[in-house]
Amino acid sequence: MLGQLQAIRMPSTQTTPPTSLSAMQAGLRHALDAASWARGVLGFEPDPWQEAVLQSTAPQIAICCSRQSGKSTVAAIAALHAAEFRPGATALMVAPTQRQSTELLAKASTFLRRLPGAKLDAESTIAIRFASGSRLVSLPGTDADRIRGFSAPALVILDEAAFIDDRLYFSLRPMLAVGGGRLLAMSTPNGKRGWFYESWHFDPEGDWQREQITAMACPRIAPSFLEKERRRIGDRWFRQEYLCEFISSDEELFDGDDIEAAFDVNIAPLSLAVGL
Repeated sequence: MLGQLQAIRMPSTQTTPPTSLSAMQAGLRHALDAASWARGVLGFEPDPWQEAVLQSTAPQIAICCSRQSGKSTVAAIAALHAAEFRPGATALMVAPTQRQSTELLAKASTFLRRLPGAKLDAESTIAIRFASGSRLVSLPGTDADRIRGFSAPALVILDEAAFIDDRLYFSLRPMLAVGGGRLLAMSTPNGKRGWFYESWHFDPEGDWQREQITAMACPRIAPSFLEKERRRIGDRWFRQEYLCEFISSDEELFDGDDIEAAFDVNIAPLSLAVGL
């Protein structure tokens, strides 16, 4: 908590000093609680899982989520909150393509319009710079060398993380070594491969806070739509896109689930050695 108090400041949009204790308390609450800030300032009511993510102080969060579950919204608010309350902070928004990361920045720009008296130095389709020196930058996940040019970001957001290759992921991790930067990785599954799958299923140290949001947990997705969707796209794609299951790729010779099911710990291994 002390570290948080030292890192935060009153919002740059504050045009006059707070004149009451209640105003100061509200400012401090908004600085420490992004969900409270989203409600009170942006007029956005988060879903329970979005509130858990916005309130989290975990250094690494993995969100395995259904399509249209609201992951881009929570990421945009998290980035905007970091820029608003941490002077000089950089929030990087990375996605498999520039178009996807630009869409994420555009979502943050939409919420930015709700901030009273927001002061900007510059704004474009790929970056927003605040008068405080904070900035939001969108980057494509196709150029690991370009990613290397940034250091000590306050927040790194990986959108459609399961579709970002291992090389780029391993290239960006060192930039979090100093400065207390946080990593927010969010995606629908993309088969049983890659760093996102490994991080989700094999995390012996408990380094990741993991949040799973299926389509059934999203109040904006109607059950009737999901029933029709399962028939339209088939069970395999439905389980991946809406139920957040890591399904073996069509390119694999043997299905991963079948291989795992073939192992039985109750059966002793067969030995072909002579005399045994």
